[in-house]
Amino acid sequence: MTQPFTFEVNPPPTFHLGPIPVTPTVWMTWVLMGVLTALALVIRRQIARGERSGLRTVFEAMMEYLDGQIEEIVRRPPGRYFPLIATLFIFIVFANLVSAVPRVASPTADIACTAALALLVFLAVPVYGIAERGPGGYLRGYLKPTPFMLPFNIIGELSRTLALAVRLFGNVMSGAVLAGVLVSVGGIIAAPIGMLGLLTGVIQAYIFAILAMVYIGGAVQAAERKRQDEDKEPSRQN
Repeated sequence: MTQPFTFEVNPPPTFHLGPIPVTPTVWMTWVLMGVLTALALVIRRQIARGERSGLRTVFEAMMEYLDGQIEEIVRRPPGRYFPLIATLFIFIVFANLVSAVPRVASPTADIACTAALALLVFLAVPVYGIAERGPGGYLRGYLKPTPFMLPFNIIGELSRTLALAVRLFGNVMSGAVLAGVLVSVGGIIAAPIGMLGLLTGVIQAYIFAILAMVYIGGAVQAAERKRQDEDKEPSRQN
C-alpha cells in the first residue's frame, strides 16, 4: 500500500554542534558550497592549463550570458556586480536541482534560506548605490519625488525583499510537494513532472538574478539620471 506523502516545512535538526541545531537546510547548504568550490577549482585549473571540457563550456556559457545581462540591465561595466549576481544564480540553480535527488531536501524549499538570499540583495542595493552616488546622494533618493514618499519608498524596499524570498520559496516548495504527491499515488507521471520541476528551478534562479540586477540597477542609475539633469540645466539657462 502506498504511504501518504508528508512534507515538513520546518524539519527537525539532523544533529547538533554543541547547543547549535543543524537542520537539513544548513548542512545541505554547506555541502553545496563545498561542491561549487570544488567545481570552481577544477574549472580554474582547466583554464590555466588551456584544457577544454563540457563542464568548462557550460559554465563559461552561463557566465558570458550573465555578464551580458548585467551590462544590459545595470548599464555599467559588469565587473563590480558580477561576483554577487553569478554566485546567487549558480547557488540557486544547484540548490533547486538537488531536489531531484531522492531523500535530499532542497535548501531553497526552506523560507529561512530564501530569506537569507533576499537579505543579501537587500543589503547589496544600498552598498552599490552608496558606492556610486555617495551616502547623501543615495539617501536623498528616498525623498524623491517628494519627502512625503519617504515611508512609501522604505516600505517598497522591504516588500520587494519579502517578495523575492516568498516567490523562490513558494515555487520550489510547490514543486517538491507536487512531485511527492505524484510519487505517493503511483509515480506513473512523476518523471515528466520532475523534469518540469528542474526546468522551473533553473527559471526561478534566473528570475531571482534578473530581479537582483534590476534592483541594483535602479540604485546606481539614479546617479546617471541626476548627471543628465545637471547637464540640461546650463543649456536651459543659455
